[in-house]
Amino acid sequence: MPVPSQGVSTMAISIPYLGHGVGLRPTHYPAILDDGLRADWFEVISENFMLRGGRPLHVLERVRADRPIVMHGVSGSLGATDPINRTYFDELRVLAARFEPAWVSDHLCWGSYGSHYAHDLLPLPYTEEALVHVVERVSAVQEVLGRQILVENVSSYVAYAHSVMSEWEFLAAVAERADCGILLDVNNIYVSAVNHGFDAERYLAGIPVGRVGQIHLAGHTDNGTHLLDTHDHPVRAEVWDLYRSAVRRFGRISSLVEWDEHIPPFADVLAESERARVAETEVLGDVCARTA
Repeated sequence: MPVPSQGVSTMAISIPYLGHGVGLRPTHYPAILDDGLRADWFEVISENFMLRGGRPLHVLERVRADRPIVMHGVSGSLGATDPINRTYFDELRVLAARFEPAWVSDHLCWGSYGSHYAHDLLPLPYTEEALVHVVERVSAVQEVLGRQILVENVSSYVAYAHSVMSEWEFLAAVAERADCGILLDVNNIYVSAVNHGFDAERYLAGIPVGRVGQIHLAGHTDNGTHLLDTHDHPVRAEVWDLYRSAVRRFGRISSLVEWDEHIPPFADVLAESERARVAETEVLGDVCARTA
């Protein structure tokens, strides 16, 4: 079912191109601080740095002095029915003011109910009622933070029988009605496409070009009956193919390889990030080659 477009913004978001980044993980602190290994930029999990002090903040200060960062949240619960956690977003605003990230992101999902957190990223029903609800919440969060945010598509393993639109129609409508950006996770698209039997390329075609500010890549696990988004090994060939399709459609978009379990040495993660740079250059030409 097409989503009505009357009254929605079609303007593009203003997001800088940072190149190819990796996540800032504690196991890699020595390689980054002592050995001087660097990605173009770093993504930090916002909640890991909502602290009064300690080593994580010290490391982040040193990294931020040398490279751009972005802040990525995992507990904003943008689609929940609980009231927005104002304390959480006030603390996020303070953290962002201190470290000046290029942008802030969170997931298009819900993960809390009755003030209890599931510690999971749960999918939404794709209905007009849910769309109105999420747009109101994203708009309220942007008001608290004083900035646009990026919302990320999640991988899913169940679907709601009463959904009336596709996931990509829902995501595009949220971005346009709330005037926010999109963090497009191509691994999540591929995982969900296999699990639910839709066309991943059609998903890409349904996302407005001017709204995508970042791309995620990651590894997944094939469990036979379904794929599981695990972030525990290199990006699979099928996801690299989908990434190339995304680059053809969206152009130069800051891209990041996620690796959160069975984390290898930092040099290996950097090498995986470099594969994204090579793929981007293959699609768009030498203009995208590293100039730094």
